[in-house]
Amino acid sequence: IYTLRGHQAEIVNLHYNVDGDKIMTASFDHTAKLWDIRTGQIIHSLEGHSAELSCSQFDYTGEYCVTGSIDRTCILWDVGTGKPIETFRGHTDEVLDVCFSNTGTKLATASADGNGRIYNVFTGACSSILLGHEGEISKICFNPQCSKVLTAGSDKTCRLWAVDTGNELQRLEGHEDEIFSCAFNYEGDTIITGSKDNTCRIWKDEEAMKDLASKPAKEE
Repeated sequence: IYTLRGHQAEIVNLHYNVDGDKIMTASFDHTAKLWDIRTGQIIHSLEGHSAELSCSQFDYTGEYCVTGSIDRTCILWDVGTGKPIETFRGHTDEVLDVCFSNTGTKLATASADGNGRIYNVFTGACSSILLGHEGEISKICFNPQCSKVLTAGSDKTCRLWAVDTGNELQRLEGHEDEIFSCAFNYEGDTIITGSKDNTCRIWKDEEAMKDLASKPAKEE
């Protein structure tokens, strides 16, 4: 249908918004771009990072988006205006992944410095630092309930953390090489991890299963 032209270097990350009418692309040219899916035209070029971009994401409303960069920062953007709202600082090495919570009020970041961070989206304050991995963290995600964060590391482990405290809740060990990807299922009681050891593993979160079992059944 369209070829989206405008970046001056590799495109390393892209996302649709929830409504499916916009695409965001992140590039090594230090910019992200918002595109109109109906016309293939650039809506905004998001310029503010001082180095290559590594990751990006829309929030669930589609009103905001975030970008992460090798410059060690993340920037929150207003999708409507294309202007930066907040810059999230604190990492000492490149940011490798970013993730909004389902409520859109929290932002989780993963870095080559071996730490994860959780920020308040609208104040920019860091509420928790996730310390424990022995190597870079390549992936981070919230569970659907936004009570836990999951990280995947080059130390061959994934770790579960409490969002409110930043405490490590559980360590998932078994892969034989670094882990590049991880995700929760829709209910948040099952985790899948993907590794450089050529395998995926599926894990059950026993605590989440107990929480789901304790909820009253819905009436038919």
